[in-house]
Amino acid sequence: MIYTSYYNSPVGKLLLASKNNKLIGVWIENQKYYLSNLKEKMQIKDDEEILIKTKNWLDRYFENKNPHISELDIEPIGTDFSKKVWTILCTIPYGKVITYGEIAKKISKAMNKDKMSAQAVGNAVAHNPISIIIPCHRVIGANGNLTGYAGGLDIKMRLLKHEGVDISKLFIP
Repeated sequence: MIYTSYYNSPVGKLLLASKNNKLIGVWIENQKYYLSNLKEKMQIKDDEEILIKTKNWLDRYFENKNPHISELDIEPIGTDFSKKVWTILCTIPYGKVITYGEIAKKISKAMNKDKMSAQAVGNAVAHNPISIIIPCHRVIGANGNLTGYAGGLDIKMRLLKHEGVDISKLFIP
């Protein structure tokens, strides 16, 4: 059984999901790939421990208190490759950005390959099921291009601004 709860955030209504008391999803309402990897029956359960912890984490994030991902027991559902990409996303510091190409270089090194497609990385980033907490909004194109955020580029911009990123050099294509 997957348990869910809603959280009203400054960037819109979020749906939180858990399974076996581990966080498996945080989706911005109407985002691309909303609930795309969940096939099981869902039930609203506002008193589920991990969902309460997640709401507390989100409260502190939106109060600029920079909570750490390790405070939450997360278990995103995806391919092994996607999970490798999401693990790298978890290392991007608050208020910093990284490019798809930089992630591709890290993945290729970890997998002992000569190179990795930035597009493959982009696909994994786009399918991140735990928005905001696994900070896919911190990934940008090589030249400051703000392409590729399932929650919408306006929300990506708002999250980066919230974290104090200098967005003057970033642009929406």
